[in-house]
Parts: sequence; C-alpha cells; structure tokens
Amino acid sequence: MLDLLIKNADVISTAPGAVTVRHGHDIAIQGNRIDAVLPTGQIDAGRAKEVIDASEMIAMPGLINAHCHNAMVLFRGAGEDVSIERWFNEVIWPLESNLTAEDVYWGALLGLAEMIEAGVTTVADHYFFMDEVARAVEQAGTRANLGWAVFSAGVERPENKLRETTEFVERWQGGADGRITTWLAPHSPYTCDEAFLRLSADWARKLNVGIHTHVSETREQVQISLTKTGRTPFEVLRDAGVFEVPTIIAHAAHPTDGDIALMARAGAGVAHCPKTFLKLAAGIAPVLKMREAGIPVGIGSDGVVSNNTLDILEQTRLAAMLQKHENRNAEVLTIADALTMACNDGARVLHLPDLGDLAPGKLADLILIRTDSPHMQPVLNVTANVLYSAQAADVDTVICNGKLLMRGRNLLTLDKRQIIAEVRSRMARLQQRIPGQRLQTYEA
Repeated sequence: MLDLLIKNADVISTAPGAVTVRHGHDIAIQGNRIDAVLPTGQIDAGRAKEVIDASEMIAMPGLINAHCHNAMVLFRGAGEDVSIERWFNEVIWPLESNLTAEDVYWGALLGLAEMIEAGVTTVADHYFFMDEVARAVEQAGTRANLGWAVFSAGVERPENKLRETTEFVERWQGGADGRITTWLAPHSPYTCDEAFLRLSADWARKLNVGIHTHVSETREQVQISLTKTGRTPFEVLRDAGVFEVPTIIAHAAHPTDGDIALMARAGAGVAHCPKTFLKLAAGIAPVLKMREAGIPVGIGSDGVVSNNTLDILEQTRLAAMLQKHENRNAEVLTIADALTMACNDGARVLHLPDLGDLAPGKLADLILIRTDSPHMQPVLNVTANVLYSAQAADVDTVICNGKLLMRGRNLLTLDKRQIIAEVRSRMARLQQRIPGQRLQTYEA
C-alpha cells in the first residue's frame, strides 16, 4: 500500500541544472519518501490509503528558508525606516532583552504557521531559547536546522554559554522523527572574538556538526575587520578553523574575490536574504559570482523585523530581479536558477541531500500551488507563474516527511487562532524598550 497519492499535477523538478515541468503526473508517497513520479494513470490509485486530486495545481519541492530568526515575528513592524545601526542598537537588542523561553515558543509557532502557509517546509533557524523552538518544530511537523545564537562580546565566561548550546545540539540532534538537525551558531565575527570562534569550531568538530553564522552584512563591517585585524571577516573565520566544518554563511553581502574563493574551497553555503539587504540599505550580495564559483546559494528570509514576512517565494523573485538589475543584464539568474536556489541549493546549504527535488527516494517534502486564480492565468509558462505570479496564499497543500501539514489552506498541525491569541497577550510587555538594556552593541 501507498500512504498517499497525488494525482493530475504539473510537477516541477529542481534537480541542479535541470529544472523541468512534467504535465499531468502522479506522485506516490510511501512513509516519508517519494516512491514514484509517473504520468497520471500509471500508478493504481487503489493502492493508496489517501488520494489528493491536484488538477489545476503545481507540485514542487517544499521551499527552504536557509536563514531565519523565526521568533522575531514577535517584533514585526518594530524597526521601520531606521539605519542598520539604529535598527540593532535602538530596536533589536533592547527588545530581545525582554524575551522569555515561553515567548520564543509562541513566536516560533507563529512563524512556523506563516511558513507552512507560504509553502516553506524547512528552515535554518538561528535564535535563542532553541529548546522551545525545537518543541515548536516537533509540534508543527516541519523540518529544521536549529542553531542557538551565542556571543562572546560583553559576556562573562562565554564558554559556559557555548557549553550549554553543545548540550542543546546533543539533546535535539535527529529529534522529531529525524526532522531536526542541530548546529552551533556563534553569532558573527563582530560579536564573537577569534578565540571564541576557534572554540566553537573545535566543539563543532567534536560533535560532527556545522556552524551557522552571520558574515559581511555591511561594507562597514568589512572595513572595521580590516582595520582591527588586517583581515576580512571571512579570513578571520578561516584562521579560527570555522571553515573546517560545514558552514552556513548568512548574508555574505560584501565578499572580496578572495573571500569567494575561500568559501568555494571550504564548501561553505550562503543564505541570501535580498529583502533585508534592500530594507536596511546594506548592499546586494554578488550572487552570480558566488554561484559561478560553485558556492551553493540558498534563499533566506532573515528575521521579519528586517523583512516583514517569511515568504520565500517573495525573496526568490527579488533575488532574481536584483541580480538582473545589479548586472544590467535581463538574461542572468534565470527562472530555473532562482527556483533551484529556493529548493535544491537551499538543501545543499543545509547539508540535507535528500531534499530539494521531487524524485523517487527523496524525502516527501512538497507543496501544491493552485493555478485557478486570476493572477495565475493563463498558464503559458508554469515555472514563470510560480516565480513571478504566485502568492503565498496560492499554496493549497503542504506535505513534510510524508505527512500533511496543510490541506485546502487549513492548517492540520497548528491551532492558528490559539497561537495568535497567545502572541497578542504578550505584546504589551515585549514592546517595552528599557533604556540601556540590550544584548550587545552594534559597532559596524
């Protein structure tokens, strides 16, 4: 018996360099894996426990959010029209000082509900109180790479905090039926000194995990690093041994050619967050150069205080259009390239090779997108409609690890009304900005 059969879909495959559309196909799911993808009628529907008619729908791999601070949804709209320095020092650090573990749990549930409704099945989340985030992921049924953000700057005995995060890694690695992977997450070279980064890399090697960190978000960060150390932030990470373990590099907006070569040699992956770059006037990452060097570049939302949504389709179309604009060439970063970044390349960044495509043997993480709305008609080019026309609200069905998380726009694993009510009940306290109370000082 098959557990689930999806019939009559137009199936987008996002295998590297081979994005294809197969019209009128069925997808058979057994357990948490895709069993077969064949023309409609070739798989006996009588073998399936459940059948979904996907007529007038597009099936594609679940979207992958390669860098996120999920529970920051609690502060959506709090940091508008300010410089990046004010954004950190006057908004983010003071607000985050108010957070409790329970706040993060409900914030994570809110963000996961938003991502499921937008077709995101996997997220690389880099934040605080990550045991609570893991609980939320377990409940939501999604997949996640979780890293507990830690700092050394301004922290007494930061090695103790790092030790706590290694214990989190060991607690949750492979949790939620294998849907959770855990990495270490020293925040960045500008909030962690080199000794702390070296210690983080040593622990990552011992635990056989990777590191998720922020690098070269602004030109000023790069210049300060050069002035203080004579090295770029990437070179600091290299010398600390960070690139000796798998690495997710968030942002990489201002790498030098040498930095790009360094990342390529190390096999590091980049999470590209174009809406954040635009909103904070941070500059646009050289995605074409990085991809040409063989670096996997996935799509990330970052936190919603610098983005406002967790909609990866929106980020993906921005990524494509910005590279066309920045390079003054409408033929670069094609539709196929962009969709590959949102799916297969995101899986490569997170070191999850069984994700990112719809093919037999792959994990059954997929979404169905409706095409019967006016803005999706006519369907002359399926992939163009997905990238440039589809909205998050067009996502009809979401499946992760072979389980239905949403069907007909109805969330099946989360109580959206309860989550929103809980979040609203915390807002008065969370929005208090206590002068002088902050986690860090942003100097770049």
